[in-house]
Amino acid sequence: MSEAMTVFSLGFTKKNAEQFFQLLRANQVKTVLDVRLNNVSQLAGFAKRDDLAFFLREVANIDYVAMPNWAPTESLMKQYKNGDIAAERFEDEFMDLMAQRNIERDVPHALLEHGCLLCSEHEPYQCHRRLVLQYLQQHSDLNLDIRHLL
Repeated sequence: MSEAMTVFSLGFTKKNAEQFFQLLRANQVKTVLDVRLNNVSQLAGFAKRDDLAFFLREVANIDYVAMPNWAPTESLMKQYKNGDIAAERFEDEFMDLMAQRNIERDVPHALLEHGCLLCSEHEPYQCHRRLVLQYLQQHSDLNLDIRHLL
């Protein structure tokens, strides 16, 4: 098996900008991979797509890449948030969606090494970014050392 590639995940909620950027810098993150379905929401504050790309570059010399193909569909997310489907069904359907999209085919290896998947949820266990990393670990030749930043 190949040497482990360190990859992080982070949710921006329950953090102010200082905490957020310090976590990224302290862990020597090179690229933020934005896996949010809606990355331009006014609720995102400093993490709104265009502002975040600017802040990452200027504050921490970190690259930003939007990865919309690594987000659930709006319909699936709405069903889950409204309580119309249980967490287990959401996970199964999202795993199936990633398989249909073949996300493992186009994994940007250079971006993943010391990259950080970004979403809004504070806890990775309540967020699809954990599922993306789990899927990539299982369906690619990547040996991922996954670290969730809180």
